[in-house]
Amino acid sequence: MRVFAFVALAIAVACSSTQNPDTDAGSTNDSGTTTDGAPSYEASIPYDGALGTCLGASLLSDLGKTRLMVGASMADATAKAAPFDIRYTYISGGVADGAGPCASCATGCTAAGVSCSNKQKPGCGWWGCWQYDQDPPGAYARSFFSNAAANGEIPMITYYMLLQASGVKEGAPEVTQAANDATFMARYYADWRFLLQQVGTAKVLFHFEPDFWGYAEQPGTDPHAEPAAVASANAIDCGSDENSIAGFGHCIVSMVRKYAPSARIGFHASSWSTNMDAAGNTSPSFDVAAEAKKTAAFLLACGADGSDYLVVEASDRDAGYYTSIGQNRWWDDTNTKLPTFHQDFAWLKALAEAANKPLIDWQLPVGNMSLANTNNAWHDNRVDYFFAHPDELAAAHMVGMAFGAGAGGQTTPETDNGNLIAKTKSYVASGGQKLCP
Repeated sequence: MRVFAFVALAIAVACSSTQNPDTDAGSTNDSGTTTDGAPSYEASIPYDGALGTCLGASLLSDLGKTRLMVGASMADATAKAAPFDIRYTYISGGVADGAGPCASCATGCTAAGVSCSNKQKPGCGWWGCWQYDQDPPGAYARSFFSNAAANGEIPMITYYMLLQASGVKEGAPEVTQAANDATFMARYYADWRFLLQQVGTAKVLFHFEPDFWGYAEQPGTDPHAEPAAVASANAIDCGSDENSIAGFGHCIVSMVRKYAPSARIGFHASSWSTNMDAAGNTSPSFDVAAEAKKTAAFLLACGADGSDYLVVEASDRDAGYYTSIGQNRWWDDTNTKLPTFHQDFAWLKALAEAANKPLIDWQLPVGNMSLANTNNAWHDNRVDYFFAHPDELAAAHMVGMAFGAGAGGQTTPETDNGNLIAKTKSYVASGGQKLCP
C-alpha cells in the first residue's frame, strides 16, 4: 500500500492505494534458479564498463551538484531544518472529468463526479485543485516547485496517477486495461501535459508511475507487443508513436522535452519485475546481476533510453512494521546473511550499468533503532546504514537518496526523533560523498 497526504493552503487531501507490490508481486528465489528465456530485446542493452562511479556526473552537473544528494518527503518545518537537496511529493488521486483540465476549481470542475469546489468536503481528488478554489488550477504544483527552490531544494514529483485515476485493480489490469483505454488515456495525457505546463523554467525531477513498469515486465513480453493507447489517444503530442507500452514510455519522455525542457525524468525500476525478488533473495546462487539486466533491457525498450535516470526503492514500509505483521524485511547490515545491503547494491550497480543511467533511491524507510517500534516510530536500519556507507551508494551509481514513508503509520521525518535531520546536517557539513573523485 502506498498512502500519502498532501496539504495545499487551506485544503488537506489524503490519497491511498491498494496493495503494494513489495508484499505481493515479487517472489523470493529460494531455489537458486533464475527465469529462463529472456526476451530478445535484452540483446540491445548498452554497457560502458569505463563509466565507473561517474555515471551520474552529467545529471549532477545539470542540477548544480557534485555529491550524492539527500532528500525526503517532509513537512515545511523539516525542509527548513537541514540542508536537504531534494524534496518530493506525490501527484495522484485522479484526473479531472471531461476532455481536459478545468478552467476553474470553484465552478464546473469535478473528478470522479465529485466537485472540486471548497464547498465540497474533503474535495475532489484532482491535484490541480488541491488549493483555494479561487486560485487558478495548478497552483498547488506551482507553489510546491517555487517553495522547494526557495529553500534550496530540487522539487521531485512522483506521478502515480494511472492506478487511482482509472479505477482498475492494481497489477496487470493497469497495463492490459487502463493503459489500453483510449478514452481514459486521452484524459490521462491531458493531465500529464497540464502538469508539465506548470513547470515553466523550473528544474524539476519527475518520477513516473512507480510499480507500473514492473507489472508490465512480469509477463515477459516485448513491450512493443503489449498494446496501449498512445497515438490513438494523444495525436497532439505522440501521433507518430506506436500504440504499445513501448510507445507509451516514449510519448511520456517526449512530452517532458516539449513542455518542460528544464525538467528531468526517471522511470521506476522494481526489484521484483522479473518475478524474482532481487532485494529479498536468500539464495547464495541467485544471479542478481542477470535479473537487473533483464529489468534494464525492458525499461530501455519502453523509452527509458531517452530518460535521465532510473528510480529504485528499498521498501515501502519500515522493517520493524513488517516484523509486527509476521514478515521479515530486514537487510543484514553486517552483510553476512542474505538478504544484505550488499546484495541490493549489486542489483543497483548492474541495473545502472546495463541501462547506462544513474539512480535515485526513493521512499527509503525513515525508521531507526532508537525508536519505540510502534505506530509512526518503527525500527529500521536503512537510514543509518546509508549515511554510514555513502561510498557504497556512489559505487552503485546512486546520485540521490530520498527518504519518506510509503504507507500510513510508518516513520516519517517528523516522527523519527530528529535522526534524519541530524544525519543530513552532519553529512553536508562533512562535505558529502563525491561521485567523481
